[in-house]
Amino acid sequence: MHYDFRLEIGGKLKSWSIPKGPSADPRIKRLAIETEDHDMEYAKFEGVIPKGNYGAGKVIIWDRGTYRNLKDDSLKQSYQQGQIEFWLNGQKLKGGFALVKMKGKQKEWLLIKMKDQEADARRNPVSTEPQSVKSGKTIQEID
Repeated sequence: MHYDFRLEIGGKLKSWSIPKGPSADPRIKRLAIETEDHDMEYAKFEGVIPKGNYGAGKVIIWDRGTYRNLKDDSLKQSYQQGQIEFWLNGQKLKGGFALVKMKGKQKEWLLIKMKDQEADARRNPVSTEPQSVKSGKTIQEID
């Protein structure tokens, strides 16, 4: 079980796997392991990927929304520099976040919630809001 985090950069979905899911608490840094880019249509997929295929298993759309770049550099430049800062307008996640590449690591980044009006150390959307924003189902209910 993990959470895929994707941002559209240059017509593709840049993708990271977040084992523990995102946090609304700025004190908590979540490991985000970069994975391969995905085509844009993958953002709409919910269902079961058959065994033997890449990413096999159940998939829900846990959150979705829009975002905007918080830096003067383009998202592509920020990605190449190893620090992307953005504002999320999701159905569950809102506010400023940063993806920061870990020094000396090939694919390891950290997803960090910024300190802003949307930060909430008491809120844990991963455990309190497990349903898909598309179907309303939990991962266990997907078939």
